[in-house]
Amino acid sequence: MEFETVIGLEIHAQMKTKSKIFCGCSTTFGAPPNTHTCPVCLGMPGSLPVLNRQVVENGIKLALATGLAINRENRFARKNYFYPDLPKGYQISQFELPIAEHGRLEIEVAGQKKTIGITRAHMEEDAGKLVHDDLEPNSYVDLNRTGTPLLEIVSEPDLRSPEEAVAYLKKLHGIVRYLDICDGNMQEGSFRCDANISLRPKGQEELGTRTELKNMNSFRNVQLALEYEERRQRDVLLDGGSVTQATLLWNPDANRTEAMRGKEEAHDYRYFPDPDLVPIHIDEEWIERVQAGLPELAGERQQRFMADLGLPEDVAAILTSSRDLADFFEQVCAAYDNPKKVSNFIATELLREYSPEQINACPVSAQQLAALLQMVEKKTISGKIAKTVFADMLASGDDPEKIVKEKGLVQMSDEANSSPLSARSLQPIQSRPSSSGRARPRSWVSLSAS
Repeated sequence: MEFETVIGLEIHAQMKTKSKIFCGCSTTFGAPPNTHTCPVCLGMPGSLPVLNRQVVENGIKLALATGLAINRENRFARKNYFYPDLPKGYQISQFELPIAEHGRLEIEVAGQKKTIGITRAHMEEDAGKLVHDDLEPNSYVDLNRTGTPLLEIVSEPDLRSPEEAVAYLKKLHGIVRYLDICDGNMQEGSFRCDANISLRPKGQEELGTRTELKNMNSFRNVQLALEYEERRQRDVLLDGGSVTQATLLWNPDANRTEAMRGKEEAHDYRYFPDPDLVPIHIDEEWIERVQAGLPELAGERQQRFMADLGLPEDVAAILTSSRDLADFFEQVCAAYDNPKKVSNFIATELLREYSPEQINACPVSAQQLAALLQMVEKKTISGKIAKTVFADMLASGDDPEKIVKEKGLVQMSDEANSSPLSARSLQPIQSRPSSSGRARPRSWVSLSAS
C-alpha cells in the first residue's frame, strides 16, 4: 500500500522587542536566571498586563508580507494548562479572533513551485524554561523567558514531504528576518518549529492520526525528525497497527523521536477571553503607516537583481537569501559599479568564510571590498593576489592598499618591467654566415642577466 505524507507546521517567532509583551521587563537573552521578571510576568495577584504596541505592529508586518487578512478587531484569550514554567497557570494567547488569518506562501522544491496555505498568525506570550541536570534529581525553573512576545504562525496541512516542510520553514525564516521582527536564531530558541505529521492511503481525503514533533532547533533536525517519523508511521501502518496521537520529542543524539505526552486538542485548554485585556482595534491608517515602512522582501529583491543587474537566478537567490548579505552586496556595488564581478567574488570568496546570516560579523567593510576589486580592475594587483589580500583583510581588518604596500604585492606592468637588457633580449640576432658559408637562420633568444 502506498501512503501520502501530510505535514503542517506551527512556528513560534520571538519578536525583536526591547521589552516583553505585557510588561516592561527586558527580553535580552542569556541573563542570569530569574533576573528579568516582575509581578506581571510572574502572575502575582493584582498585577495587570499592558500590551506592547510594537508586537501588534510586527504582526501587521508579517500579515502584509504573507498575504494574511488582518482582523480589524482581535482579542486575547487565556489558554489554561498547568506546567512548572507557567506561573499564572494559563498563557495569554489568541484563539477565535487572531491578529491575522488565511494567507499563503510560495515555496520551490526540486524546481517545482507550490503554494502553501497559512491558517493564522496570532500573538501570545512565551512560557518559562525548565533546566534539567543529569547529575541531580531536580529540575530548575528560569522565568526570564516568561512573557516574551511571540507570533505563532500555523500552516495548513499542505506540505507533502520533509523537503517541502524545510523549504517552507526557510522561506518564513527569511521573511521574519527581512522584516526585522525576529532574529531567527534557532539555537537560542527565538525561531522554533513544531511539526504535525500523519500518513494516509494515497487517494484518501480523510487525514490520518497525527503526531506532533518538538525540540527541533535547526533546519537539519527538522528534516531528520520528519523523515524518521514518516518511516516510523509507515512501518506501524504496514504492520497492521495504528498510530497513537501523541507529542514526541526529537532526540538528535539517538536520531529518533521519544514520547513526551498525549497530544492535546483545543478544547483541552478551555480557552476564554482574557478579562484584563481590551480588544485591539486596527484601523486602515495604522495598516497604511506600517505598510509604508515595509522593506523590499527577498523575492522582490531577487527579481530586481535579475532584471536590473543582469544576474543569473541562482546567484540572485544566494545574494538575497539574507537581508544583511543583500545590503552588503548593494553597498559594494555603490562604490564599484560592476555587479557581476562583485557577486562572483562574494559567492566564491566571502561566502566561503561567512554564511549569509553572518555577514555583519565580517571585518571587511563594503567599501574595503570595493577598493580591493578596483585594484584588480586597474591591474594594480592580479585576481590571484586579490584572494591572498582578501584573506589578510579578513584576519586583520586592514585596508587592501595598506596590505598591498606593506607586502610589496604591486603588479608591475610590462612597460615598468622593461629594461635595456630585457628589450635587447627580444631583438633577433641578425643572420650571419656560418663556418660552412651558409647564412644562419634568424632566431629569437632570451639572454639571462648573468
